[in-house]
Amino acid sequence: MAAAQICCLVASPRRDGNSHLLAQALAEGAREAGHSASTLFVDDFVAGFLRDCRSCRSADGTCSINDRYDELLLEHLLPAGAVAMAAPIYWYGLPAQLKCIIDRLVCYTSRAHPRSEDVMRGLAGKRYALLLSSEESSYGMSVGIVQQISDFSRYTHGSLVALLNAVGNRRGEIKHDPAEPLTAARRIGRDLFRLRATDYRIDTQRPGAVWGAGGDHP
Repeated sequence: MAAAQICCLVASPRRDGNSHLLAQALAEGAREAGHSASTLFVDDFVAGFLRDCRSCRSADGTCSINDRYDELLLEHLLPAGAVAMAAPIYWYGLPAQLKCIIDRLVCYTSRAHPRSEDVMRGLAGKRYALLLSSEESSYGMSVGIVQQISDFSRYTHGSLVALLNAVGNRRGEIKHDPAEPLTAARRIGRDLFRLRATDYRIDTQRPGAVWGAGGDHP
């Protein structure tokens, strides 16, 4: 497979935290497979939350919030074939800045935005990996987050193809998780463009085998 670009978003402001370790491991695995990968901290780009676009949109239809979200979306996220979201679980949900990335797509997918068609085209077909860390190991911890990202990816004609839960609280503590989440994240990075998300309907045309020949699964 030809090299493809992967954008790894770190939703924790900690530069040496568990989310960063997970993103780094995935990026390393991606590079081992011959793909390009970048690791970006969300708080370097997003400083403002979604407002009422009817009142704060610029005259030309673009977003008027003065931060680097425009750069993050147009120069990093849209060109990527896959996006990895590495995040701690805050109060059983996504960190606000990561959720804000999704919320602010409202402005960019509106017909009033001059690049709305480019944005929607760039979102389509994208693969997502979700790398979560939390001090709690309950399987129910991530259910709401997974549902949200899964629905978001389907809504934008993408697919959530990988999920990882790492257990740890202090900086770097996930290294001691016996499930070896860093090894798993590296493997996800290597295989990200080979993983498949199957989501059938009763009338879906399907080949009868998930891993057989014939290219990407419908």
